[in-house]
Amino acid sequence: MATHIASVYDEDLKYLSRRISEMGGLAEQMVAESVRALVNADLGLAQKVISDDVVLDDAERQIGEKAIVTIAKRQPMAADLREIMGSIRIAADLERVGDLGKNTAKRVIAVSSASLPRQLSRGIEHLAELTLMQLKEVLDVYASRSAEKAKAIRERDGEIDAIYTSLFRELLTYMMEDPRNITPCTHLLFCAKNIERIGDHATNIAETIYYMTTGAQPLGERPKDDSSNTVGALAT
Repeated sequence: MATHIASVYDEDLKYLSRRISEMGGLAEQMVAESVRALVNADLGLAQKVISDDVVLDDAERQIGEKAIVTIAKRQPMAADLREIMGSIRIAADLERVGDLGKNTAKRVIAVSSASLPRQLSRGIEHLAELTLMQLKEVLDVYASRSAEKAKAIRERDGEIDAIYTSLFRELLTYMMEDPRNITPCTHLLFCAKNIERIGDHATNIAETIYYMTTGAQPLGERPKDDSSNTVGALAT
């Protein structure tokens, strides 16, 4: 981040960067806790995740307001403008990550009453581990502003899609084997999709960081490996 003659301008940019980092930490925590609540049928922890979403929403609003005021007062150009606009975009992605964690937590009550095989829980945990690793890495890249690392994270987007598709197939099999599994497995499908979408938002953040650093959008389509739509069509 460049140093400016007006120290107040520097403070404005540092404020945005600090608040993004705080949002990222809370979003990570919410996702991890929502999955832990799901696996352990911990209703208290699920409620905590749902409550924390208000804090994340408020942080996004504060970042947006600060960014608008900074643009109006400083009239930034080039890299500074990208920095400010990037902050707005990343805050929006992190807010959505929090929403997805909250939505997962809301399904804990429905799933907790069902007795599901341990391997399904392990599948959810594995998907969440990969997603959280990607989210943590992209937040580290936000601190370092490495365009190469941001590009590398973007190109790994297909890994999470592949794990999600595998879990989708497994849940579909359980639903077809026993109608009593349909309701709980449907909730788990929504939870798995929430986690997969968090990976998409981490990839969005990587693309924003790349743009903030280079002034250009990454070339080419994202690598995708989500064939769950095809799997569902074949099962019907």
